[in-house]
Amino acid sequence: MNQHSFPLAADAFDEARHRIAGTVLRTPAVPSPSLTQMCGAPVHLKLEHLQTTGSFKLRGATNAVLSLDEVSRSKGVVGVSTGNHGRGLAYAARQAGIRCVICMSRLVPQNKVDAISALGADVRIVGVSQDEAQVEVDRLVAEEGLTLLPPFDHADIIAGQGTVGLEVLEDVPQVETVLVPLSGGGLISGVAAAVKAEKPDVKVIGVSMERGAAMAASLDAGHPVQVPELPTLADSLGGGIGLDNRYTFRITRDLVDQVVLLSEVEIADGIRHAYFEERQVVEGSGAVCLAAIVAGKVRLSGPVVALLTGCNIDMNMHRRIICGETVDVMHEGEG
Repeated sequence: MNQHSFPLAADAFDEARHRIAGTVLRTPAVPSPSLTQMCGAPVHLKLEHLQTTGSFKLRGATNAVLSLDEVSRSKGVVGVSTGNHGRGLAYAARQAGIRCVICMSRLVPQNKVDAISALGADVRIVGVSQDEAQVEVDRLVAEEGLTLLPPFDHADIIAGQGTVGLEVLEDVPQVETVLVPLSGGGLISGVAAAVKAEKPDVKVIGVSMERGAAMAASLDAGHPVQVPELPTLADSLGGGIGLDNRYTFRITRDLVDQVVLLSEVEIADGIRHAYFEERQVVEGSGAVCLAAIVAGKVRLSGPVVALLTGCNIDMNMHRRIICGETVDVMHEGEG
């Protein structure tokens, strides 16, 4: 692997796994008979939505919090979030006994806001995009000295998320393709780097939504760009990647083999398939890899691992989706 593509030493993932072992679950990878039959290749589902906080985000947040020095711990941490990073960071901070502030936009579903508040974090709702919420984060860093732990573009966050890749290699050693949800790139950067360090020929496919996929637009442009943040069933994949992105754009560009975008209908179909065929409750962002297979948008060969990354969906919304209702997130709440 090109050392310039990744900001950490080769043993960073092993160190992260050791560091987070007491807090983070080792999630299973289970065969999916339905998807195996559908695509003609063995498919395993990595059940990361069963993580303690209902999302893979706990890995990176825990690794970052436990890597802080004592001065930083004493002042506390702050992060911007579309929901799941905030929940992971709030949990990790509570375990470490330090102050935590989470800034979010009004697009974040209320169930995710409530879950973060329940973990003791100071929640600030600012603006209608993650970029606008970041303004409050920057103020807290400048005026109160809190340590910024962002959702993705941070070496310790990437290393923590990469522990998912280590588990994939252990559980499905013959893996040829890994499907990973794509947002800011923290998860896919860590997974791709960890997997390709051991098996360079493994194909890594990023999956996102058509509405406001900032990393996909940035890859097309050849540099980080801003895109409108739009309501989507895959709400946790929303937000920009930062015009001053330090790590994840470059790593994603260099190590990810393909990016697939899904419509809202395709994401809803993925949520339904997860429930009826896999017996799993998964949120939209956590279902996109499975949804890409169901929609026939990826050509797969050899053993495949698809990551299911989050279960923090509003359960009333989930009920409506699995009952076949067409949910128009662009107009939810209007009347």
